[in-house]
Amino acid sequence: MKLKLGIPKGSLETATIELFRRAGFMITTSSRSYFPSINDPEIECMLIRAQEMARYVEDGVLDAGLTGRDWVAESGATVETVADLIYAKQSFGKVRWVLAVPESSPYESVKDLEGKIIATELVEATRRYLAANGIKAKVEFSWGATEVKPPELADAIVEVTETGSSLRANKLRIIETVLESNTQLIANVASWKDAAKRRKLEDIRMLLDGAINALGKVGLMLNVEKKNLAAVLSVLPALKNPTVSTLSDEEWLAVNTILDETTVRNILPRLKDAGAQGIVEYPLNKIVM
Repeated sequence: MKLKLGIPKGSLETATIELFRRAGFMITTSSRSYFPSINDPEIECMLIRAQEMARYVEDGVLDAGLTGRDWVAESGATVETVADLIYAKQSFGKVRWVLAVPESSPYESVKDLEGKIIATELVEATRRYLAANGIKAKVEFSWGATEVKPPELADAIVEVTETGSSLRANKLRIIETVLESNTQLIANVASWKDAAKRRKLEDIRMLLDGAINALGKVGLMLNVEKKNLAAVLSVLPALKNPTVSTLSDEEWLAVNTILDETTVRNILPRLKDAGAQGIVEYPLNKIVM
């Protein structure tokens, strides 16, 4: 069994390969090849632009692939959604496609764009958004550098953003959100019905979900005397409940827990004050719930 898997080439490429690494899959790319190697003999990878991924999955060229929910909707492809994976190029959250205009523009909402020109890569979704708001405007496909087009080449744009920093740098302001999107693992309908391929995809989904659950988290181990256990536990914000086990010395206990990495620097001194000893912080690759 070979699962043909599409890896998004471009802005999501690095983040996707890093996520797979945390999940246990080592993907190695080459500037001269669109066929990365992977340390799993049951998977065959191919680099495909996220905008085209759903079409190739629908046609069966690929059994599965990772792309944005926005591009699945834009293509109108019929595919199976295996998993919603909340990560993006720069963050662990969703992205937004926003309607933006120049800072000096008088436009305040989509209602002000009747008869105007809007530039975007997301043409069909933008047209549907305009129709839903009862607005007729000209939607032009943008081949890139969309932020520089207003006001000379377009009155407004619909562009994807995580933080809005690129829009602000180009003196644009957001007036509305057209849609939110996140990365999805999608599958060909026939491939999803194949028992072996479906099992493989479900395994990949579990490992990727585990890798995402572990993002920003660390493990913490420590030893504490029984008399100080309550004080130590009161400091720890556990994922669920800390694991407490006995040591060879019956008066001492081992505590193991998971917490947000950003809280560690504040918690460690308080743990020490509460009587914790032998504190060890360690990285996590996966948390399977």
